[in-house]
Amino acid sequence: MKAVAITEYGKPNVLRMIEIDIPKIRRDQVLIKVEKTSVNYADVKTRQGQGVRAKLPVIPGLDAAGVIVEKGAEATKFQVGDRVIAFPSEGSYAEYVSADENLTFAIPDEVDFDTAAACPTVSFLSYKLLAEIARLEQGESVLIHSASGGVGTTAIQMAKILGAGKVIGTVGSEAKVQVALEAGADHVIVYEKEDFAGEVNALTGGKGTNIILDSLAGSITQQSFRCLADYGRLIQFGNSSGEAGIIKTNDLHKSCRSALGYSLGSTRKKRPETLGKTAEQVMRYLKEGALNIKVGHRFPLDQAAAAHELIESRLSTGKILLDLQQQ
Repeated sequence: MKAVAITEYGKPNVLRMIEIDIPKIRRDQVLIKVEKTSVNYADVKTRQGQGVRAKLPVIPGLDAAGVIVEKGAEATKFQVGDRVIAFPSEGSYAEYVSADENLTFAIPDEVDFDTAAACPTVSFLSYKLLAEIARLEQGESVLIHSASGGVGTTAIQMAKILGAGKVIGTVGSEAKVQVALEAGADHVIVYEKEDFAGEVNALTGGKGTNIILDSLAGSITQQSFRCLADYGRLIQFGNSSGEAGIIKTNDLHKSCRSALGYSLGSTRKKRPETLGKTAEQVMRYLKEGALNIKVGHRFPLDQAAAAHELIESRLSTGKILLDLQQQ
């Protein structure tokens, strides 16, 4: 089968098309013929060798949408021919992937492959962050950093679905403001031009926001505490700025505020059983049309390097897909 692999750590041009064997599945796994897969910033970090470096070549990719073509003897939830999304055992930039049955989820008939492929990482993550980690309550205000990206535009919608009152987004440039507004943000702040903490305080009558979703880290984390309300929750789930943020204990105890961390990747590995309920909720929102995953860009598999260049440029909006049926 064809796959795109990281042949050495570095820039996008290290991504190369290779021929490898179709994965062999265990008794509790399914084999999926991939229709489409999404590109996530975590794929860039894998390509750059950030974190644990695996033996090369490595296939990147977190999630996939496709059709089951084989199932193990102990995989009883699905049948051959079922349309599914999955978090595969190995990378998803490939024509076929194997996946544990408990990390595979049915696609409703009403949901097309584009939407399904775009949804797993961003929608599962958004639901977990807001519903379970932040425990969003009806009418609470939410600040979402990087609001025009795949996670950002999905989290804006998810916050509204779950009953948020005011949803405020931050973006890096004027060109991205409209994207966040179209996703449903009530206000959008360009943090490179404005003091976002001051603007948030003004928009909330000086009280600050109840929940902050922070995937940037660095100085953004520190500034965020200037606009986090008493009893507010800051959820830290990434460091796309490339810098660590500093959280001071005196920003927490007297104001009864919390700093919480979350990783969907860790949850897939350590608590996969918790994702079943998440999948049910997400698929219901998609089927009902309450959640609309914005697909901003599509590339054939052999142009994965161009997709990486785009996501690194910070010029992308919405989700980036690799279409394995487009050659």
